[in-house]
Amino acid sequence: MSKAKVQKQAAGTTGSAEMAAARPRSSAISSKTDRLRVRAAWMYFVEQKTQNEIAEILGIGRVSVVRMLAEARSRNEVKITIEGDLAEITSIERALEERFGLQRAVVAPLSQPGADPIPAISAATGSFVSDVVAAGMSVGVGWGRTLFGSLPFMRARPLADFKVISLLGGVGVARRFNPAEFAWRFARAFQGDGYLIPAPAVVDSVETKTALIERCGLHEILTLADTLDAVLVSVGGIASATTFYRGGYLSEAMREALAGKGAVGDILYHFYDRDGALVDHPINDRVMSVDVDRLRRARMRILTSGGADKIDALIGAMKLVEPTVFITDEESARQVLALA
Repeated sequence: MSKAKVQKQAAGTTGSAEMAAARPRSSAISSKTDRLRVRAAWMYFVEQKTQNEIAEILGIGRVSVVRMLAEARSRNEVKITIEGDLAEITSIERALEERFGLQRAVVAPLSQPGADPIPAISAATGSFVSDVVAAGMSVGVGWGRTLFGSLPFMRARPLADFKVISLLGGVGVARRFNPAEFAWRFARAFQGDGYLIPAPAVVDSVETKTALIERCGLHEILTLADTLDAVLVSVGGIASATTFYRGGYLSEAMREALAGKGAVGDILYHFYDRDGALVDHPINDRVMSVDVDRLRRARMRILTSGGADKIDALIGAMKLVEPTVFITDEESARQVLALA
């Protein structure tokens, strides 16, 4: 199972806590008490829930929560890190790896089935990326809430000759989820060089796209994507299409047209169906982003996303980019396995 070390700066403090859902080493924690204790620690240190909130979610008294957190510390599950095994999570990870031919599956626990999965997925993503990046690597990155949320969980350190290439042009509204912002901050965390696509994410025509690539120097940036060591991307669901609404590129009429052609989600604004095939829609030809074939060439392909509205999008993405690493939450993982 994953050893997803997750570092979280506590609001209003100068200290930090790390949370780890570790692979079994000698024996898996299998008792209900042990699982409950690890979940309480996860909620407290990663999701930053109060002891009263944890007590209500787990259906136990607040005094029991305090006792479990103290016991986790005494067992050395909480020191600078919290290390605990969740047997059911291990089983889900193994099932995902076998079903989709993954090199690694990382499944983040949730406090309850209806909880927002993004904070947990982001935490696991930041931890995993921190473990695998190294000097001399070239990493292509996407954007979105999940990826942006992973930044606080990355262990910043200088890496020599480290390159970060944004795989997508900018969005129309310069908010914190802008592709350029994430790529820049990711590169800064490891004191690397950042390469951006100085163009809108979507242009008005194929002719404009061709001109920008051939006459405005974008060809050189896109060529960097031919030799990526890793790509880090998330998916957007077609049901809400929140990433496009944030960027101002997708009207409701266009969203309905894409859905009518079978689109279930997008990666870097490439819209695809549940079978992992790009849908026949003009927008896929006007996107200023690295094409899917280039993504597949990367040695490590990290797909990180989750949520009830993205299950079909995740299933399609597995076929579209053929990730080597999949990071998600436990509820999304269960649904993907049930429906794939």
